[in-house]
Amino acid sequence: MRLRHHQTETLSGWLFILPSLLGFFILIIGPILFSLVISFTNWNFLEGMKGIQFIGFDNFIKMWGDRWFTDSMKNNLVYALITVPATMIISLLTAIGLNRGVFFKSGIRLMIFMPYISSIVAISIVWGVLYNPSQGPINAFLYSIGISDPPRWLASTDWALPAIIIMSIWAAIGYNMVIYLAGLQSIPRTLYEAAKIDGAGAFRSFQHITVPMLSPTTFFVLVTNIIYSFQVFAAIFIMTQGGPGTSTSVVTYYIYQVGFSFYDMGYASAMAWILFLIIFLITVIQWRGQKKWVNY
Repeated sequence: MRLRHHQTETLSGWLFILPSLLGFFILIIGPILFSLVISFTNWNFLEGMKGIQFIGFDNFIKMWGDRWFTDSMKNNLVYALITVPATMIISLLTAIGLNRGVFFKSGIRLMIFMPYISSIVAISIVWGVLYNPSQGPINAFLYSIGISDPPRWLASTDWALPAIIIMSIWAAIGYNMVIYLAGLQSIPRTLYEAAKIDGAGAFRSFQHITVPMLSPTTFFVLVTNIIYSFQVFAAIFIMTQGGPGTSTSVVTYYIYQVGFSFYDMGYASAMAWILFLIIFLITVIQWRGQKKWVNY
């Protein structure tokens, strides 16, 4: 009787989670596996399933000779190498400042966090107006201080990517600041008091207490920011659409273009899997390396 009751409970449990499991396998696992299969094909999805032609590893070989793909990958790397450290440093310094007795601390924290919870579409449109080379307030200010030839920002191949990087850093500071602030508040005050008694100044306390105690938080922020930097899409799509030329094109945007403008789903899937492998390898390297510098 006891066994039968246990089996009934188990069956009831499976029945409760069955809808979620079906949705997970049909809407997530299924498309992922299908994208892996079609990455080895030359498939224009407008032709239907009859248009699938298996071509082996041709898509994976082709992308390394594709100038648009290599330019997009370079832009992604530049974007990641600048946004990740800049966001982390500014967020940490902001969190340290707010962790002290600052006037109107809650209001300042809310204002800094607002861009993160705002729509990226709205943010991109607003920054597009700010960056307008002829009527935007940024260039109006530069003109007012005597700069006669200010950057053309999103209309310039040299300044378009830096402009998006600046906006991305500004938008990401709030979330990372809150994470760092939570980490700072978990550090026992007694450690700083003991260091002060021993004669340690603010810099030594930061170096030997704050940095080591924040290392788990820093590791989390580092991993999530690197993953995000390779997934950036909305800002590029709304503000520049990869231009001028390919100066702001990133891998996710190029995947979208190949899949939904050129209808080459096989090639788009192959690039998506390469992007996944790059992110996965970077994450694994970070996970293995964190044992040397993260203090739990």
